[in-house]
Amino acid sequence: MSGKYLTLLLRKNNMAIQIQKNIPLAPLTTFKIGGPALAYTEAHSAQDVSAAIEYAKEQKIPAFIFGGGSNVLFSDTGFPGVVIHCVADSIVVQGDKLVVAAGAKLLDVVLTAEEHGLSGLEKLSGIPGFLGGAVRGNAGAFGAEISTCLVSVTAVDLTSGLIKIFQKDECQFSYRSSFFKQHKEWAILGAEFLFREHKTSNELAAIRKETITKREAKHPQDASCAGSFFMNPEVTDQVLLDEFEAETGHPSKDGKLPAGWLVTHVGLRGKKIGGAQMSDRHPNYLLNTGNATAEDVIMLASLVKTKVRDELGIRLQEEVQMVGF
Repeated sequence: MSGKYLTLLLRKNNMAIQIQKNIPLAPLTTFKIGGPALAYTEAHSAQDVSAAIEYAKEQKIPAFIFGGGSNVLFSDTGFPGVVIHCVADSIVVQGDKLVVAAGAKLLDVVLTAEEHGLSGLEKLSGIPGFLGGAVRGNAGAFGAEISTCLVSVTAVDLTSGLIKIFQKDECQFSYRSSFFKQHKEWAILGAEFLFREHKTSNELAAIRKETITKREAKHPQDASCAGSFFMNPEVTDQVLLDEFEAETGHPSKDGKLPAGWLVTHVGLRGKKIGGAQMSDRHPNYLLNTGNATAEDVIMLASLVKTKVRDELGIRLQEEVQMVGF
């Protein structure tokens, strides 16, 4: 026993993993919210993940895996199982391919592709988080999606420990979704990308810088939040679509309206409950203003969803993964 943490060293198939007890989860997320994990371990390889899952099975407790913590909200009571923090961050260049571990920062993946003149990910610059979460939610911005260049995904079944390679057509990518988002028992360990378009590093760097500038103009990227909180919903109400175009000067994209515009439309831009607030600058950012609890976030998100549904007949859906509720 050391301090307030109990550290156990386990050996599975000649691989050692360190299990820590009652580790606070809030500091590991961009939301800075959440209670402790019953058990916690850092995974540096697929073998580490398998060993942690074996431990969870032996203890008869659930397992959850995450990387950068940018698209997750942990409960105030934490997680009653093993939290596996995927920190494997290798990025391997193989000609026109990148083989990337789930724990690699998304911006590092963009920079590596840029360095080698591989075009396709540069408009994802500035999206927070790690590769695994970006693939799970099919991260996208400014007309680009991470799945466009993706060839395959390596994932693990958190209930059995089975590791499988999913080809792109098996991943069921759609707007901000994938097979892995719909089947939470599967966690991403890595992905392979193939780039068919090439630009010079300078051209790609210019696009990256312009993209980050656009994102910063909407909201400071170091805010304590999970990024965009709601997905942009499909809207069939032509009156509302016309109102959006008249107000912004832009037509809707694929029949979808920005969730932030809808938040503003129902008068909840800047709305605050406890320490949680819908941003004034980017109303689809739900912020932790300093002392927000997960309960504050849930209450504010529920209010937004209810008002948008009741006043506009539109159902908003969270992008953020809720864990431990």
